[in-house]
Amino acid sequence: MAGNALQSLGGFPVVLVIFAGIALLLVLRLRSVLGKRVGFEKPPFQPGAAPGFQPGPVIDGQALPVSAPGRSIPNPHSDVGQRLMQIVNRDPQFDPPQFLTQAEAAFRSIVTAFANSDRTTLQSLLTPHVYETFNAAIAARGETGGHQRTEIKSILSAGIEDAQISGSLAAVIVRFVSAQSTQKLDAAGNPIPGSGEQADICDIWTFEHDLRGQDPAWRLAAARSC
Repeated sequence: MAGNALQSLGGFPVVLVIFAGIALLLVLRLRSVLGKRVGFEKPPFQPGAAPGFQPGPVIDGQALPVSAPGRSIPNPHSDVGQRLMQIVNRDPQFDPPQFLTQAEAAFRSIVTAFANSDRTTLQSLLTPHVYETFNAAIAARGETGGHQRTEIKSILSAGIEDAQISGSLAAVIVRFVSAQSTQKLDAAGNPIPGSGEQADICDIWTFEHDLRGQDPAWRLAAARSC
């Protein structure tokens, strides 16, 4: 009688009950791992589904590692990280680390283009309102005969400070700290001796993108010093 009691439990063999318990634990363990989302993963995208605002989900894990020193991407748990995820939900092509790389390239191009009075390049990288401001500054500089050469020696740091969505317009704010050198030039374009300067410059730039537009580019919409 005792042997039979050890081998069965409520009409079921004890061995089957034990194996069933082990299987259940393994299933729960597997779900706990596979069910997590890490970093700025893009949400599942269904072809043909109408894009619309979706609140950023709660994300497990840590911020994605950056590929270069001096770069910072907000932690997905932070408020800024969740606002970035709202942009990802609206635009599956948006990737925060890649965006920061492109923003850094745009920063270099805009600073150089402004110093060289390259209006064509500026027009392709700025919103119309900001372009008019830059264009007026270039015109005023030309009237006074002032010319200078600006060179970005290095970008010491670049980080996403904030992100917002208003209607279909997405905005991402980036802080740049760069080592720059400037040299004043005479009318012939030659450097004026003793006029060279080097300094670390801090800028906060806002890039905008219309999520419903056909143009995928992000353009500079505002710029100020830190």
